[in-house]
Amino acid sequence: MTDHEMGRNGDYLLDLKNLVTRFYTDDGTVYAVNGISYNLRPGETLGVVGESGCGKTVHALSIMRLIPSPPGKIEGGEVMFQGRDLLKISNRDMRRVRGAEIAMIFQDPMTSLNPVHTIGFQIMEALKLHQGMGDKAARDRAAELLELVGIADARQNLDDYPHQFSGGMRQRAMIAMGLSCNPELLIADEPTTALDVTIQAQIIDLVKRLQERLGMAVMWITHDLGVVAGMAETVNVMYAGYIVERGPVKTIYGKPRHPYTIGLLGSLPRLDAAPGTELLSVPGLPPDLLELPTGCPFVDRCAYADDQCVEAVPQLEPTDEKDRTVACWRWEYVAERKA
Repeated sequence: MTDHEMGRNGDYLLDLKNLVTRFYTDDGTVYAVNGISYNLRPGETLGVVGESGCGKTVHALSIMRLIPSPPGKIEGGEVMFQGRDLLKISNRDMRRVRGAEIAMIFQDPMTSLNPVHTIGFQIMEALKLHQGMGDKAARDRAAELLELVGIADARQNLDDYPHQFSGGMRQRAMIAMGLSCNPELLIADEPTTALDVTIQAQIIDLVKRLQERLGMAVMWITHDLGVVAGMAETVNVMYAGYIVERGPVKTIYGKPRHPYTIGLLGSLPRLDAAPGTELLSVPGLPPDLLELPTGCPFVDRCAYADDQCVEAVPQLEPTDEKDRTVACWRWEYVAERKA
């Protein structure tokens, strides 16, 4: 069965088709997300990686229809979720989807939690809205959720305010809030960036255990390729608002095909590297999203570019390996050189 047939038959939980998002500013049009397409199966873990400003977060906010307007606007495409196009349903229906069916955890919980309401109030609010629970049932469930995410004395901590929680506890509370209505999809937008390494590992392990227990799909957005290697099954590599490579994590990490992916992975230390192996860096800077090049967005930083790369944007195409796609005119040449 082809990807298109699977999407049509509803076997995908999430199916994006040619999603385009722009921001119209005083300086000009920001080409934030430039026609990306991919799908996500129920229970699957997808890693979305790339440098800051590559469109990772904007594409997730587009799925949730949380793009501030103005200046932002979702210009086109489809976001099919359980048979509905989220870009076409009413605002009221979309509010029902958020939290109940798709939950999102943000990078900094202090900007996501309301400082004037207790942790318990904020978790209970979602339960009352989406589950129709009364005060007692919602409070009992909120305590269960805090226990589920590893917060001791959960019932007592329900009456604490966000500033009384540590950074790790606040992020756990955000996860509890996200899980409160048993969503089909949890979008985690760099949820461990502001935490120290030990707490990062605990949060990642927590999400993995909760996913196994609850069976939800997870989209983990990060610039940390090491995190993705340990938890995701599939990875989307994003650059300048495009997906430039997509496929199984083991395949992409073992044999990257896009020059940008090669550069990203080359900058990571490896346990199996020979002594004295130097880390690589990707030369140059990402393009200005106000003025994208007419050809491949990576052309100015690529050692393999030729005239075709300057003239036209490559589309994601199948490669020599199953479920692997790459947007590069010269991926076969690159593969030969890296073999």
